[in-house]
Amino acid sequence: MEVQEQDTRKKRPQLSPIFIFIVFLGLAAFFLCLASEFQKAKGKYLKWDGESCYLPESQAFRFGTAALVCVSVGQIIGNVVICKGFLKTNKKETAPFRVFLLLFSWVNFAVAAMLIIIGASMNREQKYGKGWLNGECYLVKDGLFASSGVLCVSALGAVLGAFASNVKSSLQPTHKALA
Repeated sequence: MEVQEQDTRKKRPQLSPIFIFIVFLGLAAFFLCLASEFQKAKGKYLKWDGESCYLPESQAFRFGTAALVCVSVGQIIGNVVICKGFLKTNKKETAPFRVFLLLFSWVNFAVAAMLIIIGASMNREQKYGKGWLNGECYLVKDGLFASSGVLCVSALGAVLGAFASNVKSSLQPTHKALA
């Protein structure tokens, strides 16, 4: 009995447009978060009239909003593609590592989204007497946007890892027994 390996040269994993698009969105979210970090409102712009404060809107609000859109679209598209792949495979073939990567990506995405939303909203105009919360003005701490950028990249990286492991497992060579 001889075992032959199926020729898989034509089935090499190709970088699909969706894969490239998710990479692009992850990098865009990261760089937009870095731009938000450098453009956030600073203490020197804070005005105080003795009773209440005023803080003008900064560019970090727009950059943070764009970063949130990029990471959200990448997360949703990536998970739709992966879940579509799960539906095509046998339930026994669903690797626990792939499921772990998906859960890890959602946790990172949730934390990154919260950080971006809070940071971006703090960079909107905070009017006299209104402020950001309870009539008080708040400034974003250093590193908030940078850390959310890292979380965006790790979330989409985990999605891409799950996507790649799904493609890799579907391309495993099959063996044929010959008599």
